[in-house]
Amino acid sequence: MQEYVITKQDFAKWCSIPVDELENMPGKKMDIHIHDEKKDVFLEAADMMADEVIANNLAGKPTRWVLATGPNEQFDRFIERVNTERISLKNVYVFTMDAPLDWEGRLYPETNFRFNVKRKMEKWFYEPVDEELRIPEDHRFYPDPFDPDRIDNKIDELGGIDTVFGGVGCKGLVAACENPRSRYFRITVDEYAKSKTRVVWSNDDTTVAYAERSFGGCYDALPPMMVTIGMKSMLQAKRAVFMITTGSWKQTVIRVCLFSEPTVEYPVTLFPAYVPECIICCDRKTADHTISHNPYQKDLFW
Repeated sequence: MQEYVITKQDFAKWCSIPVDELENMPGKKMDIHIHDEKKDVFLEAADMMADEVIANNLAGKPTRWVLATGPNEQFDRFIERVNTERISLKNVYVFTMDAPLDWEGRLYPETNFRFNVKRKMEKWFYEPVDEELRIPEDHRFYPDPFDPDRIDNKIDELGGIDTVFGGVGCKGLVAACENPRSRYFRITVDEYAKSKTRVVWSNDDTTVAYAERSFGGCYDALPPMMVTIGMKSMLQAKRAVFMITTGSWKQTVIRVCLFSEPTVEYPVTLFPAYVPECIICCDRKTADHTISHNPYQKDLFW
Protein backbone atom coordinates (compact mmCIF):
# COMPACT_ATOMS: atom_id res chain seq x y z
CA MET A 1 0.00 0.00 0.00
CA GLN A 2 1.35 3.42 -0.97
CA GLU A 3 1.50 5.74 2.04
CA TYR A 4 -0.32 9.03 1.62
CA VAL A 5 1.41 12.29 2.50
CA ILE A 6 -1.04 14.89 3.81
CA THR A 7 -0.36 18.32 2.32
CA LYS A 8 -1.07 21.81 3.59
CA GLN A 9 -3.63 22.07 0.83
CA ASP A 10 -5.42 19.01 2.23
CA PHE A 11 -5.59 20.55 5.68
CA ALA A 12 -6.82 23.85 4.23
CA LYS A 13 -9.61 22.07 2.36
CA TRP A 14 -10.68 19.68 5.13
CA CYS A 15 -10.55 22.17 8.00
CA SER A 16 -12.64 24.74 6.14
CA ILE A 17 -15.65 22.42 5.62
CA PRO A 18 -18.65 23.67 7.65
CA VAL A 19 -19.78 21.24 10.33
CA ASP A 20 -23.28 20.98 8.86
CA GLU A 21 -21.84 19.54 5.64
CA LEU A 22 -19.75 16.76 7.20
CA GLU A 23 -22.37 14.03 7.59
CA ASN A 24 -23.40 14.16 3.92
CA MET A 25 -20.01 15.05 2.45
CA PRO A 26 -19.07 12.77 -0.48
CA GLY A 27 -15.81 10.86 -0.33
CA LYS A 28 -15.80 10.20 3.42
CA LYS A 29 -13.71 7.25 4.61
CA MET A 30 -15.82 6.87 7.77
CA ASP A 31 -19.39 7.57 8.79
CA ILE A 32 -19.86 10.39 11.29
CA HIS A 33 -22.68 10.80 13.79
CA ILE A 34 -22.78 14.32 15.22
CA HIS A 35 -24.72 14.90 18.45
CA ASP A 36 -25.62 18.23 20.01
CA GLU A 37 -24.56 17.03 23.47
CA LYS A 38 -21.56 14.97 24.56
CA LYS A 39 -23.72 12.71 26.70
CA ASP A 40 -25.60 11.54 23.63
CA VAL A 41 -22.36 10.31 22.07
CA PHE A 42 -21.89 7.90 24.94
CA LEU A 43 -25.53 6.85 25.03
CA GLU A 44 -25.24 5.87 21.37
CA ALA A 45 -22.02 3.92 21.97
CA ALA A 46 -23.51 2.14 24.99
CA ASP A 47 -26.54 1.10 22.98
CA MET A 48 -24.28 -0.20 20.21
CA MET A 49 -22.51 -2.35 22.79
CA ALA A 50 -25.69 -3.72 24.35
CA ASP A 51 -27.38 -4.34 21.02
CA GLU A 52 -24.35 -6.19 19.69
CA VAL A 53 -24.27 -8.57 22.66
CA ILE A 54 -28.00 -9.22 22.36
CA ALA A 55 -27.68 -10.01 18.64
CA ASN A 56 -24.69 -12.30 19.13
CA ASN A 57 -26.33 -14.11 22.06
CA LEU A 58 -29.41 -14.78 19.94
CA ALA A 59 -27.17 -16.12 17.16
CA GLY A 60 -25.20 -18.27 19.59
CA LYS A 61 -21.98 -16.40 18.80
CA PRO A 62 -19.34 -14.87 21.09
CA THR A 63 -18.88 -11.11 21.30
CA ARG A 64 -15.26 -10.00 20.97
CA TRP A 65 -14.31 -6.44 21.82
CA VAL A 66 -11.25 -4.24 22.08
CA LEU A 67 -12.07 -1.60 24.70
CA ALA A 68 -10.32 1.47 26.05
CA THR A 69 -10.32 2.47 29.71
CA GLY A 70 -11.07 5.94 28.39
CA PRO A 71 -13.34 7.21 27.03
CA ASN A 72 -15.50 5.29 29.49
CA GLU A 73 -18.65 7.39 29.93
CA GLN A 74 -20.56 4.78 27.92
CA PHE A 75 -20.00 2.11 30.57
CA ASP A 76 -22.73 3.33 32.95
CA ARG A 77 -25.49 3.18 30.35
CA PHE A 78 -24.27 -0.18 29.07
CA ILE A 79 -24.17 -1.68 32.56
CA GLU A 80 -27.62 -0.27 33.33
CA ARG A 81 -29.04 -2.00 30.27
CA VAL A 82 -27.24 -5.25 31.06
CA ASN A 83 -28.59 -5.38 34.62
CA THR A 84 -32.09 -4.16 33.73
CA GLU A 85 -32.59 -6.25 30.60
CA ARG A 86 -30.70 -9.26 32.02
CA ILE A 87 -28.25 -9.39 29.13
CA SER A 88 -25.81 -12.23 29.68
CA LEU A 89 -22.16 -11.32 29.17
CA LYS A 90 -20.93 -14.87 29.73
CA ASN A 91 -19.85 -15.21 26.10
CA VAL A 92 -18.17 -11.80 25.82
CA TYR A 93 -14.39 -11.46 25.47
CA VAL A 94 -12.76 -8.10 26.25
CA PHE A 95 -9.25 -7.04 25.29
CA THR A 96 -8.23 -3.84 27.06
CA MET A 97 -6.24 -1.93 24.46
CA ASP A 98 -3.31 -0.49 26.40
CA ALA A 99 -1.71 0.01 29.81
CA PRO A 100 0.72 2.61 31.19
CA LEU A 101 4.25 1.59 32.16
CA ASP A 102 6.79 3.27 34.41
CA TRP A 103 10.18 4.40 33.15
CA GLU A 104 11.55 0.87 33.58
CA GLY A 105 8.84 -0.67 31.44
CA ARG A 106 6.89 -2.21 34.33
CA LEU A 107 3.16 -2.17 34.92
CA TYR A 108 1.99 0.05 37.76
CA PRO A 109 0.87 -1.87 40.87
CA GLU A 110 -2.82 -2.26 41.68
CA THR A 111 -2.35 0.19 44.55
CA ASN A 112 -1.94 2.87 41.85
CA PHE A 113 -5.55 3.28 40.71
CA ARG A 114 -4.82 6.05 38.21
CA PHE A 115 -2.41 4.03 36.10
CA ASN A 116 -3.38 0.40 36.73
CA VAL A 117 -5.86 -0.47 33.99
CA LYS A 118 -6.89 -3.81 35.46
CA ARG A 119 -8.04 -2.19 38.68
CA LYS A 120 -9.90 0.54 36.78
CA MET A 121 -11.66 -1.90 34.47
CA GLU A 122 -12.66 -4.10 37.40
CA LYS A 123 -14.17 -1.15 39.26
CA TRP A 124 -15.77 0.67 36.32
CA PHE A 125 -16.77 -2.11 33.96
CA TYR A 126 -16.78 -5.61 35.43
CA GLU A 127 -17.82 -5.40 39.09
CA PRO A 128 -20.97 -3.22 38.64
CA VAL A 129 -22.54 -5.95 36.49
CA ASP A 130 -24.72 -8.40 38.42
CA GLU A 131 -22.61 -11.46 39.19
CA GLU A 132 -24.76 -13.96 37.29
CA LEU A 133 -24.42 -11.82 34.11
CA ARG A 134 -20.78 -10.82 34.48
CA ILE A 135 -17.99 -11.45 31.95
CA PRO A 136 -15.95 -14.45 33.18
CA GLU A 137 -12.52 -13.57 34.52
CA ASP A 138 -10.82 -15.78 31.95
CA HIS A 139 -12.47 -13.72 29.20
CA ARG A 140 -10.77 -10.51 30.37
CA PHE A 141 -7.43 -9.71 28.77
CA TYR A 142 -4.86 -6.98 29.45
CA PRO A 143 -1.65 -6.23 27.55
CA ASP A 144 1.42 -7.54 29.37
CA PRO A 145 4.91 -6.25 28.56
CA PHE A 146 6.35 -9.65 29.55
CA ASP A 147 3.89 -11.69 27.47
CA PRO A 148 3.00 -9.42 24.54
CA ASP A 149 1.84 -12.22 22.23
CA ARG A 150 -0.92 -13.45 24.56
CA ILE A 151 -3.54 -10.96 23.36
CA ASP A 152 -2.78 -11.34 19.66
CA ASN A 153 -2.74 -15.14 19.89
CA LYS A 154 -6.09 -15.22 21.70
CA ILE A 155 -7.68 -12.89 19.15
CA ASP A 156 -6.42 -15.14 16.35
CA GLU A 157 -7.83 -18.16 18.20
CA LEU A 158 -11.24 -16.46 18.49
CA GLY A 159 -11.27 -15.54 14.81
CA GLY A 160 -10.88 -11.78 15.15
CA ILE A 161 -12.74 -8.90 16.78
CA ASP A 162 -16.34 -7.76 16.43
CA THR A 163 -15.91 -4.11 17.43
CA VAL A 164 -13.15 -1.78 18.58
CA PHE A 165 -14.62 0.89 20.89
CA GLY A 166 -12.16 3.67 21.68
CA GLY A 167 -11.04 7.23 21.28
CA VAL A 168 -8.62 8.90 18.89
CA GLY A 169 -5.69 11.08 19.84
CA CYS A 170 -4.92 14.52 18.45
CA LYS A 171 -2.42 13.03 16.00
CA GLY A 172 -4.46 9.95 15.24
CA LEU A 173 -3.34 7.45 17.86
CA VAL A 174 -5.63 4.52 18.61
CA ALA A 175 -4.74 2.63 21.79
CA ALA A 176 -1.09 3.72 22.13
CA CYS A 177 -0.38 3.13 18.44
CA GLU A 178 1.18 6.48 17.59
CA ASN A 179 3.09 7.81 14.64
CA PRO A 180 6.50 6.07 14.80
CA ARG A 181 9.08 8.84 14.68
CA SER A 182 12.79 8.45 14.11
CA ARG A 183 15.43 10.13 12.01
CA TYR A 184 17.20 6.76 11.67
CA PHE A 185 14.53 4.27 10.58
CA ARG A 186 11.16 4.24 8.92
CA ILE A 187 8.13 1.97 9.13
CA THR A 188 5.91 1.59 6.09
CA VAL A 189 2.14 1.72 6.28
CA ASP A 190 1.99 -2.00 5.45
CA GLU A 191 4.44 -2.85 8.22
CA TYR A 192 2.51 -0.70 10.66
CA ALA A 193 -0.76 -2.43 9.76
CA LYS A 194 0.85 -5.72 10.84
CA SER A 195 2.18 -4.34 14.14
CA LYS A 196 1.72 -6.61 17.17
CA THR A 197 1.23 -5.90 20.86
CA ARG A 198 4.39 -4.12 22.01
CA VAL A 199 6.00 -1.65 24.40
CA VAL A 200 6.29 1.94 23.16
CA TRP A 201 7.52 5.28 24.43
CA SER A 202 4.84 7.96 24.40
CA ASN A 203 5.39 10.66 21.79
CA ASP A 204 6.29 14.05 23.23
CA ASP A 205 3.20 15.82 21.92
CA THR A 206 0.97 13.16 23.51
CA THR A 207 2.66 13.76 26.85
CA VAL A 208 2.14 17.51 26.46
CA ALA A 209 -1.52 17.07 25.46
CA TYR A 210 -2.43 14.83 28.40
CA ALA A 211 -0.42 16.89 30.86
CA GLU A 212 -2.26 20.04 29.81
CA ARG A 213 -5.63 18.29 29.79
CA SER A 214 -5.47 16.51 33.15
CA PHE A 215 -2.41 17.50 35.17
CA GLY A 216 -1.98 21.26 34.91
CA GLY A 217 0.87 20.96 32.44
CA CYS A 218 2.96 18.74 34.74
CA TYR A 219 4.71 16.31 32.41
CA ASP A 220 6.21 14.35 35.32
CA ALA A 221 2.74 13.18 36.33
CA LEU A 222 2.43 11.13 33.13
CA PRO A 223 3.71 7.59 32.52
CA PRO A 224 6.53 7.68 29.94
CA MET A 225 5.79 4.32 28.33
CA MET A 226 2.84 2.15 27.31
CA VAL A 227 2.18 -1.44 26.37
CA THR A 228 -0.33 -1.40 23.54
CA ILE A 229 -2.29 -3.78 21.41
CA GLY A 230 -1.04 -3.56 17.85
CA MET A 231 -2.79 -2.63 14.64
CA LYS A 232 -2.74 -6.26 13.46
CA SER A 233 -5.38 -7.34 15.98
CA MET A 234 -7.49 -4.18 15.81
CA LEU A 235 -7.62 -4.21 12.02
CA GLN A 236 -9.21 -7.67 12.15
CA ALA A 237 -12.37 -6.04 13.53
CA LYS A 238 -15.68 -5.98 11.70
CA ARG A 239 -16.40 -2.51 13.08
CA ALA A 240 -14.61 0.38 14.75
CA VAL A 241 -16.46 3.01 16.79
CA PHE A 242 -14.48 6.12 17.73
CA MET A 243 -15.90 8.40 20.43
CA ILE A 244 -14.42 11.89 20.06
CA THR A 245 -15.72 14.57 22.43
CA THR A 246 -12.77 16.54 23.78
CA GLY A 247 -13.27 19.79 21.91
CA SER A 248 -10.93 21.92 19.86
CA TRP A 249 -7.82 19.76 20.06
CA LYS A 250 -9.65 16.97 18.14
CA GLN A 251 -11.21 19.12 15.42
CA THR A 252 -8.44 18.45 12.91
CA VAL A 253 -8.11 14.71 13.53
CA ILE A 254 -11.83 14.26 12.85
CA ARG A 255 -11.29 15.77 9.38
CA VAL A 256 -8.24 13.56 8.84
CA CYS A 257 -10.26 10.47 9.83
CA LEU A 258 -12.94 11.40 7.33
CA PHE A 259 -10.85 12.27 4.30
CA SER A 260 -7.24 11.07 4.45
CA GLU A 261 -5.83 8.01 2.74
CA PRO A 262 -3.80 5.68 5.01
CA THR A 263 -0.71 7.25 6.58
CA VAL A 264 1.33 6.36 9.65
CA GLU A 265 1.37 10.09 10.45
CA TYR A 266 -2.21 9.54 11.64
CA PRO A 267 -2.52 5.80 12.44
CA VAL A 268 -6.32 5.94 12.68
CA THR A 269 -6.39 6.40 8.90
CA LEU A 270 -5.45 2.74 8.45
CA PHE A 271 -8.81 1.54 9.79
CA PRO A 272 -11.02 2.23 6.73
CA ALA A 273 -8.61 0.26 4.53
CA TYR A 274 -9.17 -2.90 6.60
CA VAL A 275 -12.28 -2.55 8.79
CA PRO A 276 -15.60 -2.73 6.88
CA GLU A 277 -17.51 -0.31 9.13
CA CYS A 278 -15.89 2.72 10.78
CA ILE A 279 -17.98 5.24 12.71
CA ILE A 280 -17.06 8.51 14.41
CA CYS A 281 -19.45 9.47 17.21
CA CYS A 282 -18.80 13.04 18.27
CA ASP A 283 -20.40 16.15 19.67
CA ARG A 284 -21.03 19.24 17.59
CA LYS A 285 -18.45 21.39 19.38
CA THR A 286 -15.69 18.90 18.61
CA ALA A 287 -16.74 18.47 14.98
CA ASP A 288 -17.05 22.22 14.29
CA HIS A 289 -13.58 23.30 13.17
CA THR A 290 -12.37 26.74 14.27
CA ILE A 291 -10.75 27.35 10.89
CA SER A 292 -14.10 26.99 9.12
CA HIS A 293 -15.19 30.19 10.92
CA ASN A 294 -11.92 32.09 10.55
CA PRO A 295 -12.36 35.18 8.33
CA TYR A 296 -8.68 34.93 7.38
CA GLN A 297 -8.68 31.24 6.43
CA LYS A 298 -7.43 32.07 2.93
CA ASP A 299 -4.33 33.59 4.52
CA LEU A 300 -3.48 30.37 6.37
CA PHE A 301 -1.29 27.48 5.18
CA TRP A 302 1.13 29.64 3.17
